[in-house]
Amino acid sequence: MRTRLRLAAGLLAVATAATACSGADSGDAAGYPREQTLYTTGAQWGPPANWNPIMTWEYVTGTVGLAYETLFLYDAQEREYIPWLAEGGEWVSDDVYELNLRQGVTWSDGEPFTSEDVVFTVELGRLESVPYHPLWDWLEEAEAVDEHTVRFTFSDPKYQQWANWLYFNAIVPEHLWAERSEEEVGAGANENPVGTGPYVYETHDQDRMVWARNDDWWATEALDVEVAPEYIVDIVNTSNEATLSQVQQGNIDLSNNFLPGIAQLVESGGQIQTYYSEPPYMLPANTAWLVPNTTREPLDDPEFRRAIASSIDMERIVTGVYGELVEPADPTGLLPVWDEYIDTDVVAELGFEYDPAHARELLAGAGYTDSDGDGFVETPDGDPVDLALIVPSGWTDWMEAARVISEGAQEAGINLVAEFPDQNALVDQRASGDFDLLINNERQVSNTPWTYYEYIFRLPVLDAQSTVNFGRYENEEAWELVNELDRTPVEDIDRMREITSRLQEIQLGELPIIPLWYNGLWSQTSGSTWTNWPADGGSHYPASLWRGYPQLGGVLMLTELRPASG
Repeated sequence: MRTRLRLAAGLLAVATAATACSGADSGDAAGYPREQTLYTTGAQWGPPANWNPIMTWEYVTGTVGLAYETLFLYDAQEREYIPWLAEGGEWVSDDVYELNLRQGVTWSDGEPFTSEDVVFTVELGRLESVPYHPLWDWLEEAEAVDEHTVRFTFSDPKYQQWANWLYFNAIVPEHLWAERSEEEVGAGANENPVGTGPYVYETHDQDRMVWARNDDWWATEALDVEVAPEYIVDIVNTSNEATLSQVQQGNIDLSNNFLPGIAQLVESGGQIQTYYSEPPYMLPANTAWLVPNTTREPLDDPEFRRAIASSIDMERIVTGVYGELVEPADPTGLLPVWDEYIDTDVVAELGFEYDPAHARELLAGAGYTDSDGDGFVETPDGDPVDLALIVPSGWTDWMEAARVISEGAQEAGINLVAEFPDQNALVDQRASGDFDLLINNERQVSNTPWTYYEYIFRLPVLDAQSTVNFGRYENEEAWELVNELDRTPVEDIDRMREITSRLQEIQLGELPIIPLWYNGLWSQTSGSTWTNWPADGGSHYPASLWRGYPQLGGVLMLTELRPASG
């Protein structure tokens, strides 16, 4: 997930900003009382057009979490699963999992939620266009035992993936989806979303999505919780300046965008808050990596990759580029919520740090010398080294970080320049392998480090690598270990640590990716209309409506908000 505002206009152009700002200023005129309405922005880059929870990469903000719900939530900070549409579930044998559903849940059209809906949703994965289609490579059968019990039988139980599926994927109503074609299921807009969640569709326009509170939400009675805002109005992203101004004025309550300079506003006091009141200000959301194309010379040489890693001045990026809104990543790249899986002995032996002199020593020891006197090394065969690091044009923080990386590499004697193609062009280059190096951060915090290692080591390498292993690194041993981790029960922490330790030996020995910094869960809140926002030492649920984050506790954040006027 990549959520940010550019310093230039966003996808709607600056002209749209005026519309969005005036709308946020006039909640009463639009029919939404300001004191009962939560204004958000940060996840939507174009006019709302898709309410399909199956299309996990592009549905409208709130589709999953506000309208459609999952069987469990996952609290990443506490590392625990929270029963949601399901009251519980357990492995009754090594290959059979039984799920007990919550009773008294209804869809927003009044129809009861039953085990048939769960079975139907899982069965949709048999369609190749559904993102969780691979589930059926190792799931044998989904069976409704009774109205509120579902039994799953696995041919090859992958405990980590299954635990991830249970909290990440939304359940859809069979009575409304059963007659849909595969195209409608996998690519339909689903204009009239009917879910079980705390909000229902109200309206939308070119510049906003509006959700209204579902006063019949099951959790009010079952869990004694209620979402505080009567309405949520999500404003389509415009420009950095427009959003920052609206947050300062209290017209935007929650911004999930990257806003440079927010640290100074937080430190100056007032209504603007971030999760931490001091560096790094934000919860870590994902790891930003430098991804080398391991099929290209000399990036196919681990020693050369280690030299690049030793040339990167991360403190300069953290302070100079981000103003301490991020923090350097551990050499493993594992997020802080996965600290228990970091083998500190392996890191001490094989880790890296910024050391330009050591980078030059590594290059010389591997046979890379400056034979023509131009200040840059050639390969051991005498070929010139001419590399480019690409990040999307307009992603200003990554552009500045890329320049810092380029300068550090050049200081070590590596001819590496930063280039900024259009994002669509970069995506094409990334998928086809037509690049030298790039920055990527597409794996979010989750319930398991399996998602992290699957990203790094996934095999086989395809002609088009669209989601993982963009560096095309091939290591059969590592991939087997990733699959072994997947087949380890989530409660077997000791075994998980054994496997992740071995993966770290390979990762730090080979450096197929180079962890850079922990990207923040960009979240700026205003206390002028709503208070009791998450903060260090208080509520820890993420103040975020990014896709995937309501399931990580974002929906519970909405239940803890309080009107400032109260």
